[in-house]
Amino acid sequence: MNIVSTLQNAVAQAVEQLYGEATDPSKVLVNPTPPDFTGDYSVVIFPFVKVAKKSPDAAASAIGEYLAKNVADIKAFNIVKGFLNLEINDAYWQGFLQSVVSDSTYGRLPSNGKKVMVEFSSPNTNKPLHLGHIRNILLGWSCSNMLQAVGYEVVKTQIVNDRGVAICKSMVSWLKFGEGKTPESTGIKSDHFVGDWYVLFEQKSKEEYGAWQETAEAKSLFESKRKPEQLEKDFFKDFKNKWFNEYSILGAEVREMLLKWEAHDPETLALWKKMNDWVYAGFDKTYGDLGVSFNKLYYESDTYQLGKDIVEDGLTKGVFFKKEDGSIWLDLTDAGLDQKVVVRADGTSLYITQDLGTARMRHHELGCERYVYVVADEQNYHFQVLFETLKRLEEPYAAGLHHLSYGLVELPTGRMKTREGTVVDADDLITEVIRIATEQSKDRGEAETLSEAEKRENLRRVGMGALKFFIVKVHPKKKMIFNPEESVDLQGQTGPYIQYSYVRINGLMQRVEKEGIDLSSANRYTSIQPQEKELLVAIQDYQNVVLKGAEEYDPSLVANYSYDLAKKYHRFWHDLSVFNAETPEARAFRLTLSRAVGQVLKSSMGLLGVSGGM
Repeated sequence: MNIVSTLQNAVAQAVEQLYGEATDPSKVLVNPTPPDFTGDYSVVIFPFVKVAKKSPDAAASAIGEYLAKNVADIKAFNIVKGFLNLEINDAYWQGFLQSVVSDSTYGRLPSNGKKVMVEFSSPNTNKPLHLGHIRNILLGWSCSNMLQAVGYEVVKTQIVNDRGVAICKSMVSWLKFGEGKTPESTGIKSDHFVGDWYVLFEQKSKEEYGAWQETAEAKSLFESKRKPEQLEKDFFKDFKNKWFNEYSILGAEVREMLLKWEAHDPETLALWKKMNDWVYAGFDKTYGDLGVSFNKLYYESDTYQLGKDIVEDGLTKGVFFKKEDGSIWLDLTDAGLDQKVVVRADGTSLYITQDLGTARMRHHELGCERYVYVVADEQNYHFQVLFETLKRLEEPYAAGLHHLSYGLVELPTGRMKTREGTVVDADDLITEVIRIATEQSKDRGEAETLSEAEKRENLRRVGMGALKFFIVKVHPKKKMIFNPEESVDLQGQTGPYIQYSYVRINGLMQRVEKEGIDLSSANRYTSIQPQEKELLVAIQDYQNVVLKGAEEYDPSLVANYSYDLAKKYHRFWHDLSVFNAETPEARAFRLTLSRAVGQVLKSSMGLLGVSGGM
């Protein structure tokens, strides 16, 4: 039990003993004391004022007296406007510091016997991974790591969207315009190669739509179907999807391709497999660069049929209903949602159809208590519908579903659009941050003693640390702008700033080992300074931060904790001598404290995927 838990329990006991009121210790608010006041931890007394029937200061005084008598680790207390500030004695901090440096797993909790699945990335096989995928991947990876750290067995999965209209667009485009080109013959990375054909399809479709709008058929439709006062450009903007599904030649070819695929046409399946394999090879390279992997892969091509079977079963049970055109729907208006189509009139499935199948298949195979879907907030409605549908189907896992919704990420130049070919590919962004790290390193004249291979690896580490930290330091629900130059700034709230702190500490530890410095006198240091206490309190809080981050699926808590710890260490380094400390005991203590800070920085940044070299 850490000191915060000890204090929470002691305050709850005090309230019960003094005022006869049972209190949940977890509800007792104990926070680090602000720097302007004397103390290590502050207890918020206001919740107990009513039961105590005393002023906040009087209640704080009584509770403080109780704690001072019953908690051996409390050295003194003071009261400031209803806040009970507690000083913890140095003996506790000495023991705590030694326990941290002797525990390589500090901050992690033992297994809780529970299993959770985290689904992230989940790309379409019609384009390469892009900046939006990077945020998705890093959120999923960090959440998985945090959940593992607090005791869960975590299954990291992705559902590959390997079938459907978008994939058929790439296939049609390559067949019509590809002239037999391949990634090998063009020298283009294989997932980018396929993505180029998807972009070309959208360009050709736009050209076809523009030409069609000039036809007599289009003019007649405009005159007969437009709303009063509706401009022609607005009408055709709204009419685009209907045109694609009912009038477009390219659209007809895509629908025919999808029907052939669902009918298992050999030639269509062969083309589909070839192009998907190109994409998978490209994905694997990008995942490797990001340092992420998955325990289990699911493919929509394996789950869509199960989804259709679930719909048919639900139709017989009255969960769904069929319209005259043969399409199957679900009425969710009583839940404040809408009517939702789950199977098209032509019998083909939609995203929600295959999501139903995937959900059941995964629970059957994995048997998790919780299932976390990491998907952008553009799909909030989709997941409301999916979860409500699974609940109405009385699926046994429906209560354990969670959508980790996150805001879009943009560049300073604005939003990306895949269909227009303006998307920023993940590979290009990785290359860019490493390039910026390289340029900044040249400007500072760093790493001149390293070999070229060591320099490249060091710069790759800095660039990837910059990219990952900058992405996850923002709360998932917030939209964000990723600025590559800002992400690598050594003076900002960045990954390189934290990495620099770790490098400094690692250098100290190498010197300790090289010079054979004895640190055993650290426990005889008896005058812990405020800068040292600040670091100890921060280290003490690490486990709570990880636990809260895991519970809230919020890696930004760990990211910002890491930055604050590094900043506190810089202040400690600036204010106090370490190697030239005033006594051998002070030097040993500060070096041991530095080791503990480095240990926690390595652990916390590792949870965010920033591990190489830390």
